[in-house]
Amino acid sequence: MSFNFFTPIKSTVVAHLMSQSAASLGHKIEAYTLENGFPDLSGVNIAVIGVKDGRGANENEGCGEELQYIREKLYELFPGNWHTKIADLGNIEQGSTPKDTCFAVASSIEALLKKNIIPILIGGSQDITYANYRSYDSLEQTVNLVSVDSRFDIGSIDEELSSKSFLSKVIMEQPNNLFNYSNIGYQTYFNSQDEIQLLDKLYFDAFRLGEVKDVTLVEPIMRDADIVSVDIGCVRQSEAPANNNASPNGFYGEEICAIARYAGISDKVTSFGIYEYNHRLDSNNQTASLIAQMIWYFIEGVNARAKDYPFVTKENYQKFTVLLSDDDPINFYKSDKSGRWWMEINLISNNKHKRHALIPCNYKDYEQALKRKMPDRWFKAQQKLV
Repeated sequence: MSFNFFTPIKSTVVAHLMSQSAASLGHKIEAYTLENGFPDLSGVNIAVIGVKDGRGANENEGCGEELQYIREKLYELFPGNWHTKIADLGNIEQGSTPKDTCFAVASSIEALLKKNIIPILIGGSQDITYANYRSYDSLEQTVNLVSVDSRFDIGSIDEELSSKSFLSKVIMEQPNNLFNYSNIGYQTYFNSQDEIQLLDKLYFDAFRLGEVKDVTLVEPIMRDADIVSVDIGCVRQSEAPANNNASPNGFYGEEICAIARYAGISDKVTSFGIYEYNHRLDSNNQTASLIAQMIWYFIEGVNARAKDYPFVTKENYQKFTVLLSDDDPINFYKSDKSGRWWMEINLISNNKHKRHALIPCNYKDYEQALKRKMPDRWFKAQQKLV
C-alpha cells in the first residue's frame, strides 16, 4: 500500500532545525520534506504522524492545527542511547468528511503495522483513536485499548463520532475486535455513575486519578495494551494549557512523561497517540514542549524494551502457584530478566483469546493471592476469557 495520504512537514520546521545542534534529535530523524521527499521506510522502527483534523473535538475547536510547534520542540531535544530508526511521515490532512480522514488514518496505520513500524500520532481530536482501532481489523486478533483521560468519552452509539463518543463505537460496532479497555486517570465528577457502572459490568478497568498518582501502578496496565490514546486534557491546566477542556486537577508533567515511558517499554504496544492539542491556547509553547517530551520518553521506552513477554517458552521464569481455594489455583510467572510478573488463566488451546491468557500484574497481586484474595485484574480477565 502506498503512503499517498501524507503531506510534507512545513519548511519552517526544516529552517528551525538548521539552527539546532547537529547532535539534536531532528538531525537523526528521516523526515518527509519538500526537498527530500517521502522517507525510505527500510529499517524504520517508529514513525511520527500528524493528523490535522479536529472536527470531532468537543468544545476544543482548533486542535489539529499548527503541529509544527510540537515538531520544532521535538527536533530540539537530544536523543538517548537509542538503537531505533525514526521517521517523520508528515501530516494526514483533513479529508472532505471525517470518514475520509478516518479511512486515511486507518489505512496508513495498517500499512505501518504490517511493516512492524510503531506509529506515534500527534494532533487532532481524540476520536481519531477510533480510526487507529479500526486499523487493526486486518490483523484478525482482539486488541486492548488504554486511554489516559479524565473522561471515558463513551457517549451514545447513535451519536456522530466525536471526541466525547468514540468509545461507544469501539465497543459496539462490528467487527468487534476489542478485548479490554482501560482508563487511566479518570476524574469521577466528569463521568456519570451510569458510565462508571457500565465499565464495571463490561469487566473493563478504570483507575481514578488518585489511584495512579503512584505511576508505577501504570506499568502492568500498559504492558497489556496494544493501542494507547492520550488526551492532553488529562494533564492539569497549569502544566498544559493548550486544551479548552483542561482542568485544575490532572497529571503533572513528569507523571505523564513517566506514563508515556511505560507505554514505550511495553512489548505489546504497537501504536501511541496524543490528541486534543490546541495551539491557540498554548502559553510560550509550553504544551508543545510537554508533548515533545512525552514522545521522547515513549521512544526512550521502546529502546528499553526487555522483550520478556513469555509468548512461547517459560524456561526463564520463576513459577509460583497459589491456591485461592482447594481447587482454584493461579499460576504466577516472574521474569528472571526484568523481574516483572504475570498471572495465567487456563484456556482451551483453540481459544481465540489465547494471546490474553497471561495477564500482566505486579508483586502486590501475588501478595493478595497469598492472602486468598482474588486479584481484580485476574477476575475481570477470567470473566471475558471463559
